[in-house]
Amino acid sequence: MRTYAIWNNKGGTGKTSLAFQVVCRYAQINPKARILVIDMCPQANLSELMLGGLSNSGSMRLLERQGLTPRCSIGGYFDARLPAPFSPPKIDAASYITNPSEYNSSIPKSIDLICGDPLLELQAIAMNTLANTDLPGVNAWLGVIDWLSDLLAVMESEYDIVFIDTNPSFSMYTQIALSSANRVILPVMADDSSRRAIQNAFSLIYGVKLPSEIYSKYTFATKLTSVERKLPKIHLILKNRLTQYMGSASAYAAVLSGIDSDLTALIKSYPKHFTFSKTANGIVEVRDFGTTGVVAFARGCPFSVMQTGKLQISGHRVQVKPEYRIQAIEAIDKVVSKL
Repeated sequence: MRTYAIWNNKGGTGKTSLAFQVVCRYAQINPKARILVIDMCPQANLSELMLGGLSNSGSMRLLERQGLTPRCSIGGYFDARLPAPFSPPKIDAASYITNPSEYNSSIPKSIDLICGDPLLELQAIAMNTLANTDLPGVNAWLGVIDWLSDLLAVMESEYDIVFIDTNPSFSMYTQIALSSANRVILPVMADDSSRRAIQNAFSLIYGVKLPSEIYSKYTFATKLTSVERKLPKIHLILKNRLTQYMGSASAYAAVLSGIDSDLTALIKSYPKHFTFSKTANGIVEVRDFGTTGVVAFARGCPFSVMQTGKLQISGHRVQVKPEYRIQAIEAIDKVVSKL
């Protein structure tokens, strides 16, 4: 079972919108694949998209799932782990899984979803406390970090591929997500803060380029490798929301070139942290989806099945041009081809 985490410590890079389109397109191109999506963000935007989006009651349906007993969400599963944090109880994974196609016919039936939950923020406080508990013979931090891995182990024979959408943070629940992943997809924008975000990601996940060696023994990487756990590898850098007119003379060109240079240097210094050895093989450029993206996400609809022409969105008429929809599909297909 291959597991991808879509993550960047910086917000606003398009993680959730890309995750939605990539997962749905992957399912369409690989109809026999059994796919699980885990929404590890307390905002749960990916879950809302999967369940129908703004225009098709996605938010209401998400609240319904969170209102069940137990909560049909990642928060519901973590609730079950809090009383037994260091040894997994009997896990009924089906209690936390939703098939979004039952609510949103645009979603392929082969996709299952564990919904996001705002409870994650409250649970993170308890997680941190538990992870710092001093118990003889117990690695408390690892016991908490393994919560999602424990759940995936129960479902290992049921799914071929798992996609985890994460929060733009390095909170405890984000570390839980990353520790369970084999590979990381890192979306970035054409700005200096995204360029710095790549360096920050390496410091947070792999404990490299730290401001002081004082921090080295406390890093995520040190704690995982000390118990012989593998760290996830960087699999793709997605340069997101590039305009169709961006060229060598663009004001963004220097930043984009800088991202390439930084990535090349990191690959040379730390090759074991990548699934690719050449920068060009690990970068995908994704155009700005414009109105096509706004409509798709409002309706919770993958590009490949959405309508074109004049459409109603929240009482407003907007137009989606067929050629723009095709360009959006082509951009997502480039990402899917790398998975």
